[in-house]
Amino acid sequence: MIVMRGRRLAVVAGCAVLLVAAALASLAAGSRGIAPGDVLDALLRPDGGEESTIVRSLRVPRTVTGLAVGAGLALAGVLMQALTRNPLADPRLMGVTSGASVGVVIAISMFGLTTLPAFVWFGIVGAAASGAFVYVLAARARDGASPVTLALAGAALDASLTGVVVGVLTVDAQTFDTYRFWAVGSLAGRPAEVALWVLPFLAAGTLLAFAVARGLDALALGDDVARGLGRNVGRVRLLAAVAAVVLTGAAVAAAGPIGFVGLAVPHLARGLVGADHRWVLAVSLLLGPALLLAADVLGRLIVPPAEVRAGVVTALLGAPFLILLVRRGRTVTA
Repeated sequence: MIVMRGRRLAVVAGCAVLLVAAALASLAAGSRGIAPGDVLDALLRPDGGEESTIVRSLRVPRTVTGLAVGAGLALAGVLMQALTRNPLADPRLMGVTSGASVGVVIAISMFGLTTLPAFVWFGIVGAAASGAFVYVLAARARDGASPVTLALAGAALDASLTGVVVGVLTVDAQTFDTYRFWAVGSLAGRPAEVALWVLPFLAAGTLLAFAVARGLDALALGDDVARGLGRNVGRVRLLAAVAAVVLTGAAVAAAGPIGFVGLAVPHLARGLVGADHRWVLAVSLLLGPALLLAADVLGRLIVPPAEVRAGVVTALLGAPFLILLVRRGRTVTA
């Protein structure tokens, strides 16, 4: 037990170092590379010069957004996979991502909003509404909000809302032109206020996720066993679902739909520390933003001075990487 705890602490420390390195690379890399020492000078002793302005005005907000979004998507993935007992579940499963998309489309097409700070709240409200609808719909089934009913209700709503979004974009070219820059999934162009607006939601979702971690461990043993251990199964599922919806909604509203992070990071975390959700959540909290920031940095370096969006990079690299993990038998189910 002591050896296992020591190993887990070493993994957490290693992931923290990896995250710091990814954050520093995010601040230093780009069409104009800046030395790490100059980055620290810009953060600690700004002189108003060009490099200082680039770091503080452009890359700090981008990096903070990446930290928040990566953590939110990774934690939501852990919760979704635990709720549905489905190793392929990700934050899209409860229709939250498509709900955020509908909210953004409404903001653009009906209210004429064209900037991210203007329609980020619509994305959060749309995500929350769709997640709540899925849970209420699943809870009214004969078996209650079981893993199967949650997955089926979420998949059905996701398909329906995606159809609504596609239908609006097909007939409204102006909405499509604005929406496509959000829908590709990116950390670029995110002003500081966007990160500040979503951080409270992500903090609340993170605290709630860790609060239900022991309950998720019990659910992994089956509902009957969980009840025998004194767990209120319905309450655990409800709180976990709320946390997943809040985390996904805030992350997607801020950066757009970014795939793979919420799917693969929980598997990586379980492969490193086992199935204990407290440790899985802790490692995912560090690995998620590290992975997203690394993808964003890679996108800046592929075809400078142009950029490949982070959502495109994660999609291109994510699927082969996950297939490799599965072939090696490294994934661990909840």
